[in-house]
Amino acid sequence: MSLAILCSGQGRQHSGMFALTGDAPRAGALFQQATALLGGRDPREIVRTDGAEAFHHDRVGQILCTLQPLAAAALLNGAIPDRIVVAGYSVGELAAWGVAGRLDAIQTLGLAAFRAEAMDAVSQPGDGLLFVRGLSRKAIDGLCERHEAAIAIINPADAFMLGGSHNALHAMAIEARAMNALRVIVLPVEVASHTPRLAKASAVFCEKLVRVTPAAASPPHVRLLSGIDGTPVIDFYQGLGKLAAQISQTVRWADCLQACVESGANAFLELGPGTALSRMAAADYPDIPARSLDDFQTLQGVQAWIAHYAARNDPR
Repeated sequence: MSLAILCSGQGRQHSGMFALTGDAPRAGALFQQATALLGGRDPREIVRTDGAEAFHHDRVGQILCTLQPLAAAALLNGAIPDRIVVAGYSVGELAAWGVAGRLDAIQTLGLAAFRAEAMDAVSQPGDGLLFVRGLSRKAIDGLCERHEAAIAIINPADAFMLGGSHNALHAMAIEARAMNALRVIVLPVEVASHTPRLAKASAVFCEKLVRVTPAAASPPHVRLLSGIDGTPVIDFYQGLGKLAAQISQTVRWADCLQACVESGANAFLELGPGTALSRMAAADYPDIPARSLDDFQTLQGVQAWIAHYAARNDPR
């Protein structure tokens, strides 16, 4: 493997997120499909003209955050090396299935909309996620136990996403600050993703996924990682089962980054939106270059960066 491709989750949508992908004809069909899923509203218009609150709504956000990496992968197809490892953060894991060629890209967008609808149907008003950095796992477990919450995502360097009700998040934020946590932030999401509160959504999504067929030809030498344990997806339907379970189980993102490195990746490229994943990778693995699509002004710049690190790992 020479390149680890990271597909972002929700929370980093922004008005310029489609700057490099939005006008490219090769991504046109993806934007048309997203427009249909968004009730006829063009996603490029939504991020340019609507307020941030509008495009952070769960269904809109999940569609936008699935569209961006799929569009980027379509445009970078000729530049991406044959041997890659692909991992996705939260809803980004669904996008990763499309980027890795295990699911058709158009189909993947439809699944993103269905996933969001299943989650919204069972989510309680006020549910959400809290980011806490700088407390031990033991301290985090205690917080969750006291407030009937759960760990949603385990990031590197003692950074955690915690999911629960509005009251639980508020109480945990106060307590975490009193425990001298380095950073405490309530995230702009509307569901307690990756916690048992969404177990019914996992079941509904699993019923949908068992009827999905693989893409016509899954590319060889592409390793796709499962978010709940960081292991490679070998069996198609077992992998889809884990993808459904991920809605209500902890995402072990630190394990996914470690698995990328163990797979031989010598560079990380985040497809966006945002730079959160590439910054995490750079902090945890400082000797491995890490960039995001959002760091570049042109697609040609992205392609040149990929070519540089792919050449360094070319065995010829």
